[in-house]
Amino acid sequence: MGFKTALYATHQAMGGKLVDFGGWDMPLHYGSQIEEHNHVRQNAGMFDVSHMTVVDVKGEDAKAYLQYLLANDVAKIEAIPGKALYSGMLNPDGGVIDDLIVYNMPQNASGAWFRTVVNCGTREKDLAWMTKIAADFDVELTERDDLAMVAIQGPKAIELTKTVVSPARAALIDSLKIFQGLPEGEWFIARTGYTGEDGLEIMLPNAEVETFWNSLNKAGVPACGLAARDTLRLEAGMNLYGHEMDDSVSPLAANMGWTLALQPAERNFIGRKAIEAQKSAGAEFKLVGLVLRERGVMRAEQVVSVDGSDQKGVITSGTFSPTLGYSIALARVPASVGSQCYVEMRGKQVLVDVVAPNFVRNGKALV
Repeated sequence: MGFKTALYATHQAMGGKLVDFGGWDMPLHYGSQIEEHNHVRQNAGMFDVSHMTVVDVKGEDAKAYLQYLLANDVAKIEAIPGKALYSGMLNPDGGVIDDLIVYNMPQNASGAWFRTVVNCGTREKDLAWMTKIAADFDVELTERDDLAMVAIQGPKAIELTKTVVSPARAALIDSLKIFQGLPEGEWFIARTGYTGEDGLEIMLPNAEVETFWNSLNKAGVPACGLAARDTLRLEAGMNLYGHEMDDSVSPLAANMGWTLALQPAERNFIGRKAIEAQKSAGAEFKLVGLVLRERGVMRAEQVVSVDGSDQKGVITSGTFSPTLGYSIALARVPASVGSQCYVEMRGKQVLVDVVAPNFVRNGKALV
């Protein structure tokens, strides 16, 4: 038996197919994965993401601590209350311990503080690493396991959510810019997501989440599971830890180069020397998108070959795209790759197109 979110019994009552995900019992789907996927692209859908790990960072050195811990720089967001930042948390060799979001929370009496959201499957090693680094700083780390989290995603997600919350929370939702989150009472409402659609991620007390979930469902927001969440994020070209990156993969090989804040030069962060050495040497591999418009479905771990290179690449994530109607994949391949490459599928070398590593955003095809 795995960990259970506050919505576990609700998922059972709704007919969710529960599976192990990172040590948590989570719904894979409630019926048709493709229908759930299409609801999000065309209307709205909701996901229980309470398995994610929320850690608040407070104390006099909160900013300095995160500037050293993370490859991206929280100084970028300190001027805007609630502004979010995506970053890798690296090891000294430049590998990705985890990717996360950090929010610049409105200052309180004790000063600046931040809220981080890390992956459930890496919870133990993340907390151990964050705690180890915190020993050299005047900071306090608090895991917020008292909070549940619901993601409402899709073109009508915001409109429908506003119908089931208080006027104050509806007004807060209206005020949010993309990639910003703010508190309202014990709730924290963010305009973020993992689907390539507009929407919200709302943290609220465990005791209140069942009522909120059921209210959304009655308002016309269907429950969606992990399977649809995965096809949606892959269409959007969003990384999944353990697939596109891990402790052995550099952000430079995971399409995360844009998250490396190398200026100002005097800011040191864990993994900086390794990243600078990699940049100086030139990246051997990069993350690209692959498209197969003919029959067949590309899957993770299939081998990729590139003309003119003896090095092999690998598909990190692959699926059939419900939105596009053909197979797409993310792949880590030799940096010399051109506009096409070969994927080994059932003993055959299949020619596929190489594209930018994103396929669908806001319901529109990018390939």
